[in-house]
Amino acid sequence: MKTITLIAFILSLLTACSSVKKNEKYYQTNFCEDLNGKIEYRLKDKTRVDCLTNDFAIEVDWAKKWAEAIGQSLYYSEMTNKKAAIALIASSKDKRFIKRAKRLSEKFDIKIFIIEKE
Repeated sequence: MKTITLIAFILSLLTACSSVKKNEKYYQTNFCEDLNGKIEYRLKDKTRVDCLTNDFAIEVDWAKKWAEAIGQSLYYSEMTNKKAAIALIASSKDKRFIKRAKRLSEKFDIKIFIIEKE
């Protein structure tokens, strides 16, 4: 009986772990590591660039926060002398946010990365 209870408990833990929502930090870390960037690079004014690479100062955020991401990336670009970039965490439901971000990215020369939401 104890063995069955233990197996049931382990299965319930595995199910719970697989359904846990991923947070922004999870996506930021994986994305930045893939680019060999510096995660949470601290600036002189104590603000932090989510991901700093040789070329880009990147703000990672949810697609619905595209406008905030653009503003932050422009500031980080100015402070680091790197190109501005944003990485939007998005699902298929977020196309309208990506469209808005692309419109401004073309005008202000901001690179956009899309991170597929799991």
